Amino acid sequence: MPELTPSTREAARRIGITDTALRKAESTGRIGREPDGQWDIDKTRRRLVETADPARSPLASGGGAAGTGDTPYARLKVAQLALKVEAQRLALDESKGKLLDVGVANAAIDEVDGAMRDALLNWPARVSGVIAAELGVDPHLLQTILQQHVTDLLTEAADRFDPAGGAGGGRGANP
Repeated sequence: MPELTPSTREAARRIGITDTALRKAESTGRIGREPDGQWDIDKTRRRLVETADPARSPLASGGGAAGTGDTPYARLKVAQLALKVEAQRLALDESKGKLLDVGVANAAIDEVDGAMRDALLNWPARVSGVIAAELGVDPHLLQTILQQHVTDLLTEAADRFDPAGGAGGGRGANP
């Protein structure tokens, strides 16, 4: 049968902490009373041990379970440490130049693909006269045919990289 008491002071005395500490733990949501308003001493002690900071709580060091790392508080501290280490690793990678800003990378890619597109679009006009002379055909007709094929190639490539037709955030909309 659980040990119950309606008094906060009596519950704190039986657990071995001050009534102020018990009230504070209740107000922060670490512990709670039973539905009938009484304190279940064993349940409250167990919950206090699980949620206690081992460095600050007399219960955590005497409870035995706090030092093993299987309490919610201990798992939270490990998770916080892991996040801190990850943030430091990312900061180090950024300072070494291993990380790039997405906006800078997208701007560089857009500059390169724009230059490539312009070079391909200007290519038929530059080479059609030489090719027409080698083949003995009309230079204007050859330039028109080459221009159409290059435009088709660029349109197909643009559709492959951005099938939504420009809805991908500005990337790949260059035909």
